[in-house]
Amino acid sequence: LTITAPRELDELCYLTAQSMTSLVTSEHFKLIKKLGEGSYGKVMLAVHQKRGTPMGAVSEECSQRVMSQLSGAVSHLHSLGFVHRDIKPENIFLCDCACRWVKLGDFGLARAQGTEVRAVWYNSPFCVPEVECAKRVSDAEEETEDIWMSVEPSLDTWALGILIYCLLTSCFPWEETTSDDPSYCKYRDWLNRIKQREETQDTVREENEAETDVASQFDSLSSFVLTLLRKLLNPLPWLRPGPDEILSYLGGPWLLKTEKEEMRREQEAQVEAKKMHERGGVEGETEILGRRER
Repeated sequence: LTITAPRELDELCYLTAQSMTSLVTSEHFKLIKKLGEGSYGKVMLAVHQKRGTPMGAVSEECSQRVMSQLSGAVSHLHSLGFVHRDIKPENIFLCDCACRWVKLGDFGLARAQGTEVRAVWYNSPFCVPEVECAKRVSDAEEETEDIWMSVEPSLDTWALGILIYCLLTSCFPWEETTSDDPSYCKYRDWLNRIKQREETQDTVREENEAETDVASQFDSLSSFVLTLLRKLLNPLPWLRPGPDEILSYLGGPWLLKTEKEEMRREQEAQVEAKKMHERGGVEGETEILGRRER
């Protein structure tokens, strides 16, 4: 059995390779090392090379397509009694460039609803505000008892709100969800001001004024999607709606007109730059061939 195992593995890899299209490593990837080689070809470990510039935001239309599918996937997961607990861009898989087919992956941290787990704080906007107490415990010099929390769907709701912001802006609304982060404090203060107005003023006036003093990191987003984000990113977990709340906000404007126009110009510039790069590559190859012929 020990002798035949490598042979069987090689045959299995060969059969698997027949159904896979070969990947040509482009300039965007850096080869780390060769993992294996056989009749099926080479297996290489590669990483995407970061260029030092932020990735562009996803268009409003594609963002809504992504969130429509994700809200359905997460709602289904919750209906089965589980919480994903690790929704983030790295775990969202796009099967086509138009974002018409989206998959949610990596269920390694998924747990049944109501499961008691140790509250762990980590430096990320995806970390919910209710575990900030765990940060204070970890920062304490003396040893303290662990803090435990119940796994609830509101954890995924928060992550979906952060993800919407990432798709539309290509960045995070804040670095960490704590009182030490100025951007998060600015957002929380904005929510408190809206709450105070709702308690003291009529609803119509409150809606008109809410747009004028929005937290600065949200000033490119429409009031329509801001209403959704205020619900998904509510600091109080029991007030966060389910993922299907997103479906009520599809089809409406998520970006301001000025932001849409700027994004359109950026996309046109990228397309033109790509064409120029391709033309330059073709001209370069033609020149090299001409030299060889001479």
